[in-house]
Amino acid sequence: MCDSKTLNEKFSIPGLIEFVENAQGALVARVETPQGTMEVARQGAQLLFWTPKDQAPVVWMSPLAQFKRGKSLRGGSPVCWPWFGPHPENNSLPGHGFARNLEWRVLETSRLKDAARITMIFEPGEEQQKDWPHQAELTLSITMGEALEMVLTTRNQGETAFTITQALHTYFHVGDIARVRVEGLEGKEYIDKVAEEACHLQKGPVTIDSEVDRIYLDCPGDLVIVDDALKRRIHIARQGSNSAVVWNPWAEKGAAFGDMGDDGYRNMLCVETTNAAKDTVTLNPGESFTQVSRYMVESF
Repeated sequence: MCDSKTLNEKFSIPGLIEFVENAQGALVARVETPQGTMEVARQGAQLLFWTPKDQAPVVWMSPLAQFKRGKSLRGGSPVCWPWFGPHPENNSLPGHGFARNLEWRVLETSRLKDAARITMIFEPGEEQQKDWPHQAELTLSITMGEALEMVLTTRNQGETAFTITQALHTYFHVGDIARVRVEGLEGKEYIDKVAEEACHLQKGPVTIDSEVDRIYLDCPGDLVIVDDALKRRIHIARQGSNSAVVWNPWAEKGAAFGDMGDDGYRNMLCVETTNAAKDTVTLNPGESFTQVSRYMVESF
């Protein structure tokens, strides 16, 4: 078990990256550059916050989120892996896989030109292999400069092929959910998880006025969150992803979570870079696959 002192001795970069225990005792990396600040938890390699210079936070974290070993955090950017949503065969297994609930190891940190990067690594152990009997290595590199980029790579280190679904399940901070739209999904087919998985075609930009839980298909292009309240656009560039999820639980379900608050849904919107539904990834022994999500903010 690493503590902050050990991690700082190996991986801190003075004035750039420091490892600390937060107010709840969770071990996190705090990163600060002239372009902004971010925080990454060792649990799940989860991006918790990202605030570019002179901007409101871009990544939303519930003020009621609780750091508990083996439990997911409400907000940030959880890593859903090696399956997205419920397990396809066993509903008793944790939704969205186990990678987001367990501790990762810090692999390296680096100072780049006008940016900082932290890379973490996760390898399923014996306990996880009871439910998912494969050998794999998962790395996540998060680079913060003027933009924020997350690079998630899966490597098959075993002797048999396996298939995964996955997501970078990012919660974006918005000024007012009633004044937000998502562009780039016009005309795309989606599976409506709220309406018994019926399939529909998206007409115009996506707007939110009730619970929304949709998997958009055959949509490899970039997306944009237009936030009229905060007068900004969040550009989402994706690679290795041919599907996307848009999610907001709305009032009743959000309040029932217990860690979102009664009004948390008003200031968050998940637009997720995914391999979900029919957008699956099969890796043969020795193969790797990389999914990338890159965020940039533009004021208007």
